[in-house]
Amino acid sequence: MNGAETMNTRQLGSRGLEVSALGLGCMGLSFGYGPATEKSQAIALIRAAVEQGVTLFDTAEVYGPLTNEAVVGEALAPFKGQVAIATKFGIQLDANFQPTLDSRPANIRRSVEGSLKRLGVEAIDLYYQHRVDPNVPIEEVAGSVGELIHEGKVKYFGLSEPGIETIRRAHAECPVTAIQSEYSLWWREPEETLLPTLDELGIGLVPFSPLGRGFLTGKIDENTPFAPGDFRNSVPRFTPQARKANLALVHLLEALAKQKQATAAQIALAWLLAQKPWIVPIPGTTKLHRLAENLAATQVNLSAMELQAIDQAAHAITVVGARYPAALQKSTGH
Repeated sequence: MNGAETMNTRQLGSRGLEVSALGLGCMGLSFGYGPATEKSQAIALIRAAVEQGVTLFDTAEVYGPLTNEAVVGEALAPFKGQVAIATKFGIQLDANFQPTLDSRPANIRRSVEGSLKRLGVEAIDLYYQHRVDPNVPIEEVAGSVGELIHEGKVKYFGLSEPGIETIRRAHAECPVTAIQSEYSLWWREPEETLLPTLDELGIGLVPFSPLGRGFLTGKIDENTPFAPGDFRNSVPRFTPQARKANLALVHLLEALAKQKQATAAQIALAWLLAQKPWIVPIPGTTKLHRLAENLAATQVNLSAMELQAIDQAAHAITVVGARYPAALQKSTGH
């Protein structure tokens, strides 16, 4: 990768949002994977991504909490009008820093004003409901975001990790541009009903954790220690026994990577990009060399035969462990 001219763009949904084929997930710069990255380093990484052609940056109100949006906003201030920023509403932290859901219209209003201020923008490009709130009808949520779009504070509406019925109901009230869900070679549930539904409705997909929270890079085995505060310490899929079993998937990627003179991470991302033309993964990283490695995945082409071989081999591997601790299965940010 050597600049914006080499990054392909993709349409997210059918409403005109065009972004780079890979975006940057910014959560890990502030939250979730151990200590926050020093601010100047985080800003340098985000700006390096812009220089290499990335035009979609993903954050959320709750990341940090509140600090991630400010870092993203400061980093992208020189590039107004050239990039799209996605952020999220609907998760609050209580006094014990436990996530609670709140998508009441008044709270959406409060959230959007805070996010606009921290991001330093006049309009949020893509505004996701972070998790579905069972206490607020989705029509009410979609209607509230529709009002914000009408007022010019938001450009496009998205949902994170919703069910199919929720997507249909929301989309009928206010057109949905993108769905964010986990999707990768080790979490393929979206293929069952989500992808066909998005295809039908003209909605894009933004997969988070496209590298299996780092596991599909081949840099993690059963002995790899995680920093205190790294949420993978509590994830069933990351117990030493599960990691040992799940390495079979990594070995599959590494074997093909060797043939293609690529890396396991690049094969995992190239596989995702090959699934649909409206999929825009958002791998995150804190390291400049990993950023360059990830973005170079857009130059890796997998043939129909190679994709079929990956599919067949992957289907023969059973991934061990749940992707979230049971208590957080439906309530947390990712």
